[in-house]
Amino acid sequence: MNTPDTRSPAERGLSKVPEVTLVFWIIKIAATTLGETGGDALSMSVNLGYLISTAIFAVIFLIAVSAQISATRFRPVLYWVTIVATTTVGTTLADFADRSLGIGYAGGTTVLCVLLMLSLAVWYRTLGTVSVDTVKSPRAEMFYWVTIMFSQTLGTALGDWTADTAGLGYLGGMALFGALLAGLVAANYWTRVSRTALFWAAFILTRPLGAVVGDFLDKPLHAGGLAMNRFSASAALLSLMVACILFFPQKAAARAGH
Repeated sequence: MNTPDTRSPAERGLSKVPEVTLVFWIIKIAATTLGETGGDALSMSVNLGYLISTAIFAVIFLIAVSAQISATRFRPVLYWVTIVATTTVGTTLADFADRSLGIGYAGGTTVLCVLLMLSLAVWYRTLGTVSVDTVKSPRAEMFYWVTIMFSQTLGTALGDWTADTAGLGYLGGMALFGALLAGLVAANYWTRVSRTALFWAAFILTRPLGAVVGDFLDKPLHAGGLAMNRFSASAALLSLMVACILFFPQKAAARAGH
């Protein structure tokens, strides 16, 4: 007779974030794209503006991340709700800083890149690792979600800078970030580069990819977009995420050595 395993996730060597698989990346890209269309829907379509929209999404994010940290084990729906919350607040926050405060895409990208690197550096100095396989304590989760928050906000500014200031447009931005991600995949299979470094590089780059894809979907035809309704695009992306979560169950990442 099998005895139920009553040990906590920490005792079983399990983290509270999902195992990194192909499905993980599909959901992540869908979530980052949803963050762009969802953030634009509230700030532009509903016309609440960037500041009020940021405040609303920030409250949702704080509630979600508090629930995530309080959870005793990995819960896929809660995890991805928190991810989406970071992408939506990241979208409106970056737009507020870049456009309303006049920092500009280049300035916003630079500031957020520095904050992201500092977050990873402090995390590593404090806990000795930034591997997602070890995200199983409230302290590690705090670093994890702060780092993700910076990366999601950076992604919006970087995506906008690439498409607009650099002049690549939405399709050019998609091609650029897609090529960079393909390079990381190749490095994963054919080099000995740190898998943790490759993970964070890919995690960061999926955000500007999602930003330019989201803009391509909902921006006007004369601006190079498809002029899709932001709410319809968001609903389609959310449906894709839900389908992936339901049909491809995810497991918590296991700590190395367990």
